[in-house]
Amino acid sequence: MLFNETDEEIILLYKNGNQEAFKMLINRYISPIYNFTSHLTNKNDAKDITQEIFIKVWKNIRRFDSEKASFKTWIFTIAKNTVTDFSRKRKNILFSEIEKGFEENIDSFSENIKDENLLPDEALQKLQNSEVLNQALEKLRLEYKEVLMLHYQEELTFEEIGKILNKSSNTVKSHHRRALLELKKILS
Repeated sequence: MLFNETDEEIILLYKNGNQEAFKMLINRYISPIYNFTSHLTNKNDAKDITQEIFIKVWKNIRRFDSEKASFKTWIFTIAKNTVTDFSRKRKNILFSEIEKGFEENIDSFSENIKDENLLPDEALQKLQNSEVLNQALEKLRLEYKEVLMLHYQEELTFEEIGKILNKSSNTVKSHHRRALLELKKILS
């Protein structure tokens, strides 16, 4: 079984004919990719989008170049682009669902944040796994939500996120800061 190999080692095994290696990549990334897509869309659509992402990865894995980016950066770039394409197709539905969800839960935001003196980073840490945070994230602009999810959930650096989003690391840092400030407003 393949457990300790790097992504690049697993890809090399797959390119050399080991079909189990691709299954290992799927197992390694299915949850992070699904979580990422479900935060940017909704859980029902995330299943279909995640499947589409892995089909794209399978079709293009032979062209993956570890000299240009890590596999994690590469797969999250595919994920981000797939979500963007999907969102363009269903833009009006997506935004109305986000607004509806926020309006229904706005009262619970302020009830769950007791300490008004929390810094944005502290508030994010405190609520990272809570439903309140998920609801607050839904209110953020997509570009802010992407940065937060990739940075905090996937633990990617601003430089890696910049590659995924095709933005400079300074722009990513700016989006990160603005997202945290916006979250603080939402959660206050």
